[in-house]
Amino acid sequence: MNALKAKDLCKTYIVNKRQNNVLRNVNLEIEEGEMVGVMGPSGSGKTTLLYTISGMDTATAGEIQFFGEEMTKLSANQVSDMRLKRMGFVFQQMYMLKNLSIYDNIVLPAYQSASGKAQRREINERAKVLMAKLGISEVADNDISEVSGGQLQRACIARSMINNPKIIFADEPTGALNKQNSREVMKELNKLNEEGTTIMMVTHDVKVASRCERVFYIEDGNIRDEMHLGKYMEDMARERDRELNNWLMKLGW
Repeated sequence: MNALKAKDLCKTYIVNKRQNNVLRNVNLEIEEGEMVGVMGPSGSGKTTLLYTISGMDTATAGEIQFFGEEMTKLSANQVSDMRLKRMGFVFQQMYMLKNLSIYDNIVLPAYQSASGKAQRREINERAKVLMAKLGISEVADNDISEVSGGQLQRACIARSMINNPKIIFADEPTGALNKQNSREVMKELNKLNEEGTTIMMVTHDVKVASRCERVFYIEDGNIRDEMHLGKYMEDMARERDRELNNWLMKLGW
């Protein structure tokens, strides 16, 4: 089943009375349970594609289907509700509320849609399970300034999973991390994908993209090519890196 499908997707911004066509008739399909990467030169439309296809920004033209439901026909409130309850988001900048602990930041999105104490108890238990799975249980009561970058990004992943989303959208999730923390975060995203969560990720990092099952290359607002790498296997990491790098070089990366 298609998790996401974009048909003739366009996004145009008006800047100083001039049109800037950032996305030009993009067509793509992502299957349920896939982990896909989006790469391309700076200014090619990578992040705009992720923001538009997830409903964070509105499309100028075209269609977006989310598990068969036509998003472009929904009201702003309906799309907002869909993002809250059925999508998860991880960004390069790890946005968390400074006045809340790590744990409270994680449960906050679920509390927003909870109805009653019983549901909140379920959310609390799910948060504990997620934090244990991601190896951050010991920092639950810490402020966001009292943890490492890798721990903070893993907390962001836990927060993105708190409502059992169908898909996670990740925008440069390792962009602000060192190599070790980057590996830790990608290892957790691969685990979530193995458990069935669909992931669409924008990245400029070849090692990060090579962990994806499929990679789209976007240039001048359109998908120029795609590469199938198959499911990630640790013992094939170097070969995958080399294969992806060669493909990108042929495309002028």
